[in-house]
Amino acid sequence: MAFNKESQGFTFLFAVIMVVVVATVLAVAAMGLKGPQDENMKQEKMQNVLGSIQVESTREEAGAKFSEYVKKRIILDSKGNVLSEIEGSVKTLSFDGKEAYDQDAFNIDIKKQYRDKSLSDEQKRFPLFICEKDGNPYYVIPLVGTGLWGPIWGFIALEGDMNTIFGATFDHKTETPGLGAEINQGWFEDPFIGDKIFDDAGNFVSVKVVKGGADPDDQHGVDAITGGTITSNGVTSMLENTLKVYVPYFKKNSDIASI
Repeated sequence: MAFNKESQGFTFLFAVIMVVVVATVLAVAAMGLKGPQDENMKQEKMQNVLGSIQVESTREEAGAKFSEYVKKRIILDSKGNVLSEIEGSVKTLSFDGKEAYDQDAFNIDIKKQYRDKSLSDEQKRFPLFICEKDGNPYYVIPLVGTGLWGPIWGFIALEGDMNTIFGATFDHKTETPGLGAEINQGWFEDPFIGDKIFDDAGNFVSVKVVKGGADPDDQHGVDAITGGTITSNGVTSMLENTLKVYVPYFKKNSDIASI
């Protein structure tokens, strides 16, 4: 039976076949690329954690350096209780299985913990990375927030007093070049170093990004990005909303509660 290639039926059938073929090719390609993509994301996350404690690393070095400097990966509940504590290198899902995968703080989807309204406070899990550098402990907290055009994120490292900022890294997906996109530049990140998240009375106050410039003597403020007010405000909200979750843990495990 010959097909009439000029008919609407043939055109429709040909279009359907092409859609199926293209969709199949794309699905196969996506499956083939998932492994390398996951590995790249894993290495980038390791680099960002290391960056917050001022350790530079290439993607190739990330795994080894992460294992060297990150001593413990802890999962906390909303009350600051430790639910899981893991040492050593980060494993993969296929190696560990689903249960072990979920017990590693490295694998927690931090965005889900803050944005999934279906999760109750009792169900939420928050990762904390305990690092050691030059014999000193550092506590690295993942951050997540919203800028002008989309998500922003980062990592902030606290010194052993669980109060003083040792380092910070920020990044974004779609902020405006030359304005809000500058949050991942050293000139914006470095002024956070030395600031404190608790005041002298032991109250949590976080760190604010101040439009017009922070007072040089203010230990809880840094200069905002000129022309990037909404993104700067997003960083302020991200710091406050994320760090306050860890306050119960800090109070339990430091001298802050006794101030």
